Amino acid sequence: MDKKWLPLTVMLGVAGVAVVTASLWPDAKEKPPLPQSLCYGALSRQTAELIDDGKGGEVSTEEWESKGKGDLTVFKTCQVMRANRDSDYPRGIYQLIIEDFRSDPGPRKDSVPLGLGFTGWVLPDEARVTLPAGCAARMGSTSPYIMVTLKAPSQEEKKSLVDRDTAIRNSATVVREAATNLVKRYGCKA
Repeated sequence: MDKKWLPLTVMLGVAGVAVVTASLWPDAKEKPPLPQSLCYGALSRQTAELIDDGKGGEVSTEEWESKGKGDLTVFKTCQVMRANRDSDYPRGIYQLIIEDFRSDPGPRKDSVPLGLGFTGWVLPDEARVTLPAGCAARMGSTSPYIMVTLKAPSQEEKKSLVDRDTAIRNSATVVREAATNLVKRYGCKA
C-alpha cells in the first residue's frame, strides 16, 4: 500500500467505526416500553384505550387503594388518563373501581344487562359487574360481593362523542375484561 493513502484509509476507518457506534448507541431519550397490563392487572392497554374523549393522547393510569368504608376491606381505584398535547398534565377519562359491598344494589334505570355469563349492567357512561362469590374471600373481604364499576363521564349521551350503542359496547368490554382478569388473578371462578 502506498504510504500517501495510509492517513486517508485510517481516517475512513475511524469514521466508519464512529457511524456504526452512533447507530447502535442507545438514544438518551428512549422511553421504557409502555406497560401492557393496567389497573391492577384488570385491563390490557388495548381495552383501556377503547374509551376516549375524542382528543386522543397516550393512555396512562393512576392507581390507589385503601380500606373500604366501615367493615368493608376492598377499595381499589384506577384512573385512566390521556396525555394532553398542550400540557404536561394528563386528563382523566374514566375510573375503574373495585370494591366490596354488603348487598347488591341491582341495575340502574335504563341499563342493559351485561350478559354472556356475567352478572351486571351497562349504561353509556357507567357499567358494573359482580365478581363470582368466591372472589370476596380471596381478595380478603368478608362481604358477599365484589363489584367492578366503570365511571366514564366522557361517554355521557348528552356529550354526543359516540353513539349510545358504541358507548355501551365499549363500557361492557372494559368491565367484562376487568372481571375476567380479576377472576383469573384471584382464582375465584363461579
